[in-house]
Amino acid sequence: MQGSAIKAVLGPTNTGKTHLAIERMTAHSSGCMGFPLRLLAREVYDRVCAIKGENAVALITGEERIEPKGARYMCCTAEAMPRDGAGAAFVALDEAQIGADRERGHIFTDRLLNTRGREETMLLGAATLEPLVRQLVPEAEISDRPRFSTLTHIGPRKLSRLPPRSAIVAFSAEQVYAVAEMLRRFRGGAAVVMGALSPETRNKQVALFQSGEVDYIVATDAIGMGLNLDVNHVAFAGLTKFDGVRMRRLLPAEMAQIAGRAGRHQRDGTFGTLAGTDKRGTPPEFTEEEVYAIEEHRFAPLTHLYWREPEPRFDALGTLIADLEAPPQDPALRLAPEAIDLTTLKRLAEEPLATSVRGAGLVRRFWEACSLPDFRQRGPDVHARFVARLWQDLSGGYLGADYVAARISELDNMAGDIDTLQGRIAAIRSWAYICQRPDWVLARDEMASRARAVEAKLSDALHARLTERFVNRRTAILMKSLGQDAGMLPIEMSETGEVSVEGETLGHVEGFRFAVDPSARHEDRRMLLAAAEKALPRLLGEKAAALAASDMADVELSRGTIRWGKQELARLEPRDGTAVPVIAPSREVAALPEGPRSALLAALEAWLAKTLEPLAPLEKMHQAASNPDAGSQARALLLSLIAGHGYVTREKAGLEHLPKEMRPFLRKIGVTFGALDIFAPALLKPAPRQLLHKLGIDRRPLQEAMLPVIADAKKLPSGYRHAGSQAIRIDLAEKILRAAHDTRAKAQAKDRKRKFVLDYALPISIGLEEGNISRLLGTAGFRVQKAKPQAEGQFGPPRPDRWEWRPSRRKQERTKPAKPREGSAFAALADLVR
Repeated sequence: MQGSAIKAVLGPTNTGKTHLAIERMTAHSSGCMGFPLRLLAREVYDRVCAIKGENAVALITGEERIEPKGARYMCCTAEAMPRDGAGAAFVALDEAQIGADRERGHIFTDRLLNTRGREETMLLGAATLEPLVRQLVPEAEISDRPRFSTLTHIGPRKLSRLPPRSAIVAFSAEQVYAVAEMLRRFRGGAAVVMGALSPETRNKQVALFQSGEVDYIVATDAIGMGLNLDVNHVAFAGLTKFDGVRMRRLLPAEMAQIAGRAGRHQRDGTFGTLAGTDKRGTPPEFTEEEVYAIEEHRFAPLTHLYWREPEPRFDALGTLIADLEAPPQDPALRLAPEAIDLTTLKRLAEEPLATSVRGAGLVRRFWEACSLPDFRQRGPDVHARFVARLWQDLSGGYLGADYVAARISELDNMAGDIDTLQGRIAAIRSWAYICQRPDWVLARDEMASRARAVEAKLSDALHARLTERFVNRRTAILMKSLGQDAGMLPIEMSETGEVSVEGETLGHVEGFRFAVDPSARHEDRRMLLAAAEKALPRLLGEKAAALAASDMADVELSRGTIRWGKQELARLEPRDGTAVPVIAPSREVAALPEGPRSALLAALEAWLAKTLEPLAPLEKMHQAASNPDAGSQARALLLSLIAGHGYVTREKAGLEHLPKEMRPFLRKIGVTFGALDIFAPALLKPAPRQLLHKLGIDRRPLQEAMLPVIADAKKLPSGYRHAGSQAIRIDLAEKILRAAHDTRAKAQAKDRKRKFVLDYALPISIGLEEGNISRLLGTAGFRVQKAKPQAEGQFGPPRPDRWEWRPSRRKQERTKPAKPREGSAFAALADLVR
């Protein structure tokens, strides 16, 4: 085009070529740029929108069209780029060396040869393209640009020794997944970028890496196509790939295109291989010549570009195929290998459906259908069948909106694994491409919007699956934090005891005991524990201080221990001469920092003293038993009462040895001398009985409420005695017996008769059954004479039972001291005493 300046800016990656083209385009009144990837087109679209505004910029790709009315700037994929540049003042083609690609090369070659701007045209590409540009576009002004940073080869590195901010390049989906899985296990995870992913998913995965959430990205060689990443090191998991025809070793220029992703702007980068990935045990390695070529950016120039007739004739299918297979006339060009679109055309041309394809209009429309990209990558046969079904609908005119909506709806399913979602995304991309054609689908805008919405949802689901499978955020965070001081690690503990770092759970604190998150894998547990231990002294110290300052409402006694929830804080060990035990802190409490530990133990001692206040009568007994003025007999009885936890039967009390003058002393400290038991009434209440049980001092069954009467059992709760089929509390039994003695005394004072009538009102009001009253009174020496039943014909109230007190002789004998056997040393001692 006359007056149009053509500039070829050639050089390695990281030379600012794309940035220069954006600056030049925005300096013109209009512009059009073509890119090899939809992802790159979208990236530049966003940048130009920030400069010129959204209403001035259009985005045109096979699956997406954003065309504001009056847009003056266009960002396109090379296939969607208008051949005439849409009449723009500026036209640029990025990565022009892709003209040497077997599959897509003829598209880039056509744009390089034919697409021109009114005022300026810019060709961006590798330096290897220079001889062909001079030969094919002799009028072009060629300039080279040096790389901003240097690339250095550092040799093979094991996965465990890869530096942070590394990109690992693999050449198959299986290898990508395998490397990503290893990185998840050992380095916390990686982002994944493959050609099979949708652009939205790739964007999200790249953002995962760019944000620093993961330090590694695993990708296929698509990463070399201009993706701007903050990569410091590129590691090759292999140096061979399948190019569509055969397995071959990468060319040095291809290696450099990928390795050039390392280092951005003025920051230098490194490259190497990934050790331990080759099945034979030997890692792939660069030759000395390849290393020199990559570091010095010296590569063999391209010798040809692929070409295919860009404007074939549409007279008939045979004519169209012949034009597409016609060889180029220029020696610098080579006929492109048969691409998927031509393969599909040739296959369908032999089908019966092709007989109706006549006339230039139908032939052109048929060729456009065959040009549908094979997003699903299932092979020529499957793709040809899909296109044949599409043509059957298109040959009648348009695809109905209902039909297209139904096909889109079938794919609107977010369930499934990574492969399933990838398949759905590939299918929805095909329908998104179809919906972009204005002459194919009715209600094009609505259907295109639906397809894009489903693709976005599927992309989000796929991103979530990839992140879930290949990213262990917790491990990634901890790997970054290795070597940091405890104060630098952002570890927190919630009110529920969950210990986390940046929202990722490390474990849970129960009381003052830390347990690693049970969902963590076995190999991660040691790292989680090590990370938590850096902050646990601080966190547990704060928790201990908060507990010490609280009202201790959640602290309780249980079986001789002080517990806080499910956690044991201390054991209680008995101490001679007092009812208050010694607090022995648990291992977790003993490991607390000195300050919080001392404050907590002081608070526990104060809490325990207040809790044990109901045991004050028992404490008085301890003090009295330690008093030398009490006398040995009184101390012996007190020790029996202490050992019995507040009561002892008269038979075991040894009252025959207790001087009567000591009884007032004992009564003063709360001891009651009953008919059957010696006891402290204050210790028979529910609170002290429960405390004795919780302290682990009294291990007998506990009756929580200390009811007056309970059902009899072989093992009675503490503080009860047998009374027939019932058991009665000791102090209430004494109340009944004392009332019986009072009634007996009054009856004898009145008429000096031994027998008397007993009122059953008191024992019955307590809850004792009438049949069990005699069993209780009988234990104390009372005997009953049952009244004879009334004779037949007699009227009036029945005669009452008559009672008398007759303590057994055996009991009386047991109350006297036994005489020593004659001739024994004790007999002689008795004589001396007398």
